[in-house]
Amino acid sequence: MYAAIALSGVSNLVAVYHLLHTPDYLTLFGSGPLHAQVLLLLHSFRYAWTLGLIPFGIHLVMLGYLIYRSGYIPRIVGILLVIDGLGWMIDSLGPYLLPTVDFGFLFVTFFGELIFMLWLLIRGWRIQEAPALT
Repeated sequence: MYAAIALSGVSNLVAVYHLLHTPDYLTLFGSGPLHAQVLLLLHSFRYAWTLGLIPFGIHLVMLGYLIYRSGYIPRIVGILLVIDGLGWMIDSLGPYLLPTVDFGFLFVTFFGELIFMLWLLIRGWRIQEAPALT
């Protein structure tokens, strides 16, 4: 699902590249319509990218829940990942649901991913395997 959303967004960027680097398009469309088409494709990329962040936020919420329940990783890391996933979803859906609200303060929630990465690099390689169930 992520790959399909990403490919559709990247295809818009490839179309922008072709529009701007093929000299025939400037003579074919003219300057005004060409710029309008480029702007439309750039906005389409942004909307596709935002749409792709919603499943990513859901993924982080589920990962945070599993970390919280597992006991292998500190529970605070799971809580931070749940908050992080909710931050991504609110940041992605916010302009559509509440267009007048500024969600700039949500950048602090994204540190959950950084803390999870650092924990995996520093302590994660020392996790002992669970004993086999017989």
